[in-house]
Amino acid sequence: MASVASPVIFKEFCPLYYLLNAIPTKVQKGFRSILVYLTALDTNGDYIAVGSSIGMLYLYCRHLNQMKKYNFEGKCESITFVKLLSCFDDLVAVGTASGRVAVFQLVSSLPGRNKQLRRFDVAGIHKSSITALAWSPNGMKLFSGDDKGKIVYSALDLDQGICNSSLVLEEPSSIVQLDYNQKVLLVSTLQRTLLFYTEEKSVKQVGTQPRK
Repeated sequence: MASVASPVIFKEFCPLYYLLNAIPTKVQKGFRSILVYLTALDTNGDYIAVGSSIGMLYLYCRHLNQMKKYNFEGKCESITFVKLLSCFDDLVAVGTASGRVAVFQLVSSLPGRNKQLRRFDVAGIHKSSITALAWSPNGMKLFSGDDKGKIVYSALDLDQGICNSSLVLEEPSSIVQLDYNQKVLLVSTLQRTLLFYTEEKSVKQVGTQPRK
């Protein structure tokens, strides 16, 4: 006998005013008042990360109901992508419109966890807007893609405070999505989707026809 499907219940969720009210709509830069636009978003069970057009990352802790702010030093530029990871430590990777990528290792109140905010920079490889970021489950690998088709692999040693980065793949069109699992990186571009095997450094295309 075929089982009867349970009815679908629609539920309406109200805007997160407690989150939006903690982010300014304008900031003052000298004599100028600059509008703040929200440009990137990622969530998990612990945090809501919001990137902005002024280069400020707003990180809302769901357990403590607290908003914290993180920024890049120097030039104020739009954040284009954020990616959270909750493993032994809480990490958030941030990409900008000029190709800067930074990783923040967050402070935790739990015993044995990180007690000091640390930042790692992926320096000098990307020269254009970051369009995708992907973590390995243990937080030791970060992959970043940009709108010129470059994909960079960054190896993080959180204990030693070291981040080593290298260019691993270059596509002829913009990267639109990255996902990593079990030594395989799934890459989607404007033209095709492929599997990049990180150990063998080989590529296998998914499908045969290019995207229109």
